Amino acid sequence: MTKRIFVGNLPFSASENDIRELFKPHGTVHSVSLVTDRDTGRSRGFCFVEMDEAEAANAIKALNGTSMDGRDLEVNEARERKSRDRGDRGDRGDRGDRGNRGGGGRRSW
Repeated sequence: MTKRIFVGNLPFSASENDIRELFKPHGTVHSVSLVTDRDTGRSRGFCFVEMDEAEAANAIKALNGTSMDGRDLEVNEARERKSRDRGDRGDRGDRGDRGNRGGGGRRSW
């Protein structure tokens, strides 16, 4: 069974290959998912690594707090992602008509 590992405080220059090489001495790395900004494509400074469960536990112990390019890594078991609640939009849909919330049209200042 595999375990998902969160790796935070990565240098923005770190590549998926750099991360794979960092974890390789601790076991088989099944995947590396480097999180990037969707607008710029640049790294957001964290990633997820998947390894076998026993190897993942050893990698977490060995790598948490170690330095990579002058940054102390945060390495721990990834938590389940919370679902994003978009909230109650009522009948507004995605228009975002915040200025007119009923009650008579225009605002008077």
